[in-house]
Amino acid sequence: MSLYDTIISNASITDSLFSATLTQSNGLESLANAALQRGIDAYTSGNYEKAVDEFKRSAGLGRNSTYGADAAQYLAMSYIQLEDPDNAVKAYQTAIQIDPSRDDIHVKLGNLYFSQGKYEDARTEYAEAVRLNPSTANRYSLGQAYIELGRFSDAETQYSEIQRLAPQEAGGYLGMGLTYSREGKQEEAIDQFKIATSKKSDLYDAYAQIGYTYADMGDMDSAQNMVDTLEGLDQGDLADTLSQYMTKVDPPKMVFADYSSAFPFSLGKGTPLVALNSYLMNPGASKTLSIKIQFNKEMDQNSIENPANWQISRAAGQGPGQAYNFGLPISPNEVKLPPIPSAVTWDPDNLTATVYFSVTQNSSANATIDPSHIEFKFSGKDISGQKMNPKFDQFSGFNDVA
Repeated sequence: MSLYDTIISNASITDSLFSATLTQSNGLESLANAALQRGIDAYTSGNYEKAVDEFKRSAGLGRNSTYGADAAQYLAMSYIQLEDPDNAVKAYQTAIQIDPSRDDIHVKLGNLYFSQGKYEDARTEYAEAVRLNPSTANRYSLGQAYIELGRFSDAETQYSEIQRLAPQEAGGYLGMGLTYSREGKQEEAIDQFKIATSKKSDLYDAYAQIGYTYADMGDMDSAQNMVDTLEGLDQGDLADTLSQYMTKVDPPKMVFADYSSAFPFSLGKGTPLVALNSYLMNPGASKTLSIKIQFNKEMDQNSIENPANWQISRAAGQGPGQAYNFGLPISPNEVKLPPIPSAVTWDPDNLTATVYFSVTQNSSANATIDPSHIEFKFSGKDISGQKMNPKFDQFSGFNDVA
């Protein structure tokens, strides 16, 4: 056989091998596509276990096809439905290996990390998505990760860029508002949220964020206005969530004392001790009395039942009539109560603390007291860990709650 004939023969063999390989490749891609479609059908019907099997098959058969990355991505979504985040992460990583140019898959993996509180891992994925496609949506996600990492300057950079690239979009202003809010720049945050609502009137999250920020500022009236606004916009769920947040962050207050208390706190100066309880007519007699004080919200039971968080004292107010005994000289017969109660109990159903303390008659049985100017002060916290509102953390019969 001549050299020419040999070359022609080898070329024919090569063509045959290429054709066979191409046919096999097309066949695998067809099988991968079929498995992908079966997986989608199973996923939409809620059969996630079957969906996992089909998507695995599709991703394996079509790893080098146009279907491979999508199959791996759908596999991750199925694992999420099965509450298996670890395998979901692996599936997203496989999708990225198959097609590393897919910014949308980086974002979805970042979202999964974000939901797990793995903010640095989320940032890495979002940053890669921005590198591949610096869209406003990708920048917004990256900014969210920066906020959670406390990298507020970097977050501001992302949202400033969104505002520059798309000043007509609300996202840049919403994101900047969230950044300012976390930084404690509350007035600036509200300004940004308001701009966001002016750009997109149905951006209801921005209205809610305005309410959250007002609540953080302690301006509950303005926060309530936003609750009313959301309800008027038929956004009851957001309104309810905002109301719950307001309750959580609103510092607890004493509301009033129950007149059925065993301590007659309305009596004034010079009250004979025996008027508190007839048992105290005996010299040296000691009696445990109590006062019931109601709060405006659920309190931390351990905190409120800790006597060390309470203080019993004589009022020292500077206003007219606010001081103990109305500021007049105190008789030597005046009794003094212990500064810390002997016990405190909490009634969560009625939001009421009962404070117990002892009173002791003197040896002459002529002791006096000014019940209306005895102050009961609480310095503990509510069930959410909020400390008392300092304007409403003490009670006396004369001043009521202050």
